Amino acid sequence: MRILLHCCCAPCSAAILEWMLHNDWQPTLFYFNPNIYPEEEYLTRKNECTKYAAKLGIEIIDGDYDHASWLEEVKGLENEPERGQRCLQCFHLRLNATADLAHGRGFSLFATTLASSRWKDLDQINSAGRAAAARYDDVEFCDRNWRKGGLQERRNALLKENGFYNQLYCGCEFSLRNTSHPNPTTPQP
Repeated sequence: MRILLHCCCAPCSAAILEWMLHNDWQPTLFYFNPNIYPEEEYLTRKNECTKYAAKLGIEIIDGDYDHASWLEEVKGLENEPERGQRCLQCFHLRLNATADLAHGRGFSLFATTLASSRWKDLDQINSAGRAAAARYDDVEFCDRNWRKGGLQERRNALLKENGFYNQLYCGCEFSLRNTSHPNPTTPQP
């Protein structure tokens, strides 16, 4: 089964990709994350995803990085708490772009690695994914809970096995302000 998988980072993607490959799914990755700040962080995450995809022989499609447009999309929501309306708006933007690409490239199914992240609200992700898919008759959102079935544990194991950079915040500057880490792009031991 072919699937377009929106990916946010290598740690969140690894166990999902492993599961898909072992279950005869044929994933193509879509790296579209204009929310990530600063650009150095964006590039760190993108480069690690790209290297891991190459290691597995999986195609990765690079979405545009336009942080200024993303800021326009969440304008007025800057002071929302994590898992609030700003996050929901961000999911809508990213999953709409994923559904658009799925439709344009002939994928009948898409999913997101955001559904594996401990930083995210699964109900918000699924709501945004279903709304994105509903705009097309030929595209469906796979709302699988990628935190279950041992995948969270496998994620942690693959993180260590591959020496992945493990970020300390979701990605945007508004989630960054909720951390106590002075430089989130410095890997932690």
